[in-house]
Amino acid sequence: EVQLVESGGDLVQPGGSLRLSCAASGFIFSSYYMIWIRQLPGKGPEWVSTVSRVGSDTFLADSVKGRFTISRDNAKNMLYLQMNSLNTEDTAIYYCATDIKYGTSKYGYDYWGQGTQVTVSS
Repeated sequence: EVQLVESGGDLVQPGGSLRLSCAASGFIFSSYYMIWIRQLPGKGPEWVSTVSRVGSDTFLADSVKGRFTISRDNAKNMLYLQMNSLNTEDTAIYYCATDIKYGTSKYGYDYWGQGTQVTVSS
């Protein structure tokens, strides 16, 4: 059974940093691109970032480029999102996700976790 469990969300002041983690199990983690998406209050899911199977290629939405970094540790089956210079527009539920059917989808996904809340507020 595919399981994705996010953690690390918190309340942080504008300009602050957070590191989100995602523990993956139930599939061969190193064989799949991994994705972070977020859902802002009252809006649909928004793609944030993708990392390739060995972490050599990363992709970031323009809204987070230069502030967020995606990474993975295949030995630990872990996905990370380092978020710096946070602002109020980053307030959202953050989900890790993957496309089990195709494996190398940059934007598509068919499995996601329960999410972790990030709130940026003074």
